[in-house]
Amino acid sequence: MFELGKTQSLMIVKELDFGVYLGETINASMDDRVLLPRKQVPAGSRIGDNVEVFLYKDSKDRIIATTNRPLLQVGGVGKLKVSQVTQIGAFLDWGLEKDVLLPYKEQTAKVREGDEILVALYVDKSSRLAATMKVYHYLECGSSYVKDDMVRGTVYEILEDMGAFVAVDDRFSALIPTRELYGEIKVGDVVTARVTSVKEDGKLDLSVREKAYLQIGKDAERLLELMKSLDGVLPFTDKAAPDVIRRETGMSKNEFKRAVGNLLKNGKIIIMPDVIRLS
Repeated sequence: MFELGKTQSLMIVKELDFGVYLGETINASMDDRVLLPRKQVPAGSRIGDNVEVFLYKDSKDRIIATTNRPLLQVGGVGKLKVSQVTQIGAFLDWGLEKDVLLPYKEQTAKVREGDEILVALYVDKSSRLAATMKVYHYLECGSSYVKDDMVRGTVYEILEDMGAFVAVDDRFSALIPTRELYGEIKVGDVVTARVTSVKEDGKLDLSVREKAYLQIGKDAERLLELMKSLDGVLPFTDKAAPDVIRRETGMSKNEFKRAVGNLLKNGKIIIMPDVIRLS
């Protein structure tokens, strides 16, 4: 049985001027044969020899074999470069003559020509090979990372009510919960983060922030720089709504309070009823 999108070993069952037909057995019927174009046939090959080939579809939607190796196979996850953006989606260079399509409905963020994006390869409902940026179900869960390890990964999707989904090492499933997001993070970013927990199923929870006692100083410095850029006045206090604080500072309300407390303790700010001023 042919496996579209995968490499398999098939036997040469017939030779033609324009290539050879391959099948699983020497007596394979015409319906159970696939063409390997002449330029792809290994030198010296003859009927009965086995050849390792990758199966995909040509521009006429026919299954065809190639001895070239694509950058991704079905079920695999990796980074591919956007070669073209069209009305039906983006086409990605995966190492074969015909680019693979990334449909708009499979994109988690807008992509541009030249971008390198993390995708998985799958067979769509029309039995064609396609790429998706929704790689959650293709990632592994059995990493060897433990709590407080530092890891690197690619952000592949962001959901406001959940957080940023990350492929650690472009392989393992992880999440930066919304409460742990800090600064501007977008799809495609490669982030360095700390493992805050390992779930029972092996998935990782991450934070781009350090432990609280280490982070306070950094938050305080960031707040100082923000106030300097605003002529020394922050137009709200720790009584502001949490979403206002996060939007303006990138911190949670508790993180903001700790940073303000640090600056107040060190005599660098004055807290007034509605604003905070540099002292």
